[in-house]
Amino acid sequence: MFSKLSGLTLALSGLLIMGSDVLAADDTSKLCAKAEQRYVELYGQPSAKVSDAVVVKMYKYRFCPEKVSVRAGTTVRWVNVDKRTSHTVHLNETNEPESLRLFPKETFEFTFLSAGEQKYLCGPHWETQKMIGMVSVTP
Repeated sequence: MFSKLSGLTLALSGLLIMGSDVLAADDTSKLCAKAEQRYVELYGQPSAKVSDAVVVKMYKYRFCPEKVSVRAGTTVRWVNVDKRTSHTVHLNETNEPESLRLFPKETFEFTFLSAGEQKYLCGPHWETQKMIGMVSVTP
């Protein structure tokens, strides 16, 4: 299933593809700001204050942020901050199984040990909503 993504362009001239609509980069920033606000409502602190992981929020069929850069050995924690929708994290290139469905307030973690770029997606929403992300790991 993941191999279908090889030809998918995530960004083109500052625009992100969202289903059949186009979401401007500014709109993505606003959406991710709302995701952060929801995170603060749920956890009482900004996601940047988390010291044991890099947090990626799952909100409105998006990963926020869609791209993160981490050093090898860093844990990324995906947090569903939606109110009703469930999501998964599928790190196909790591040969790890897709996460269970994450309902609101549930999390999934993965520690990246090898340098390189790792695409990931939400199993139920990558094809219809283009819910796809990237982790760039440096040594």
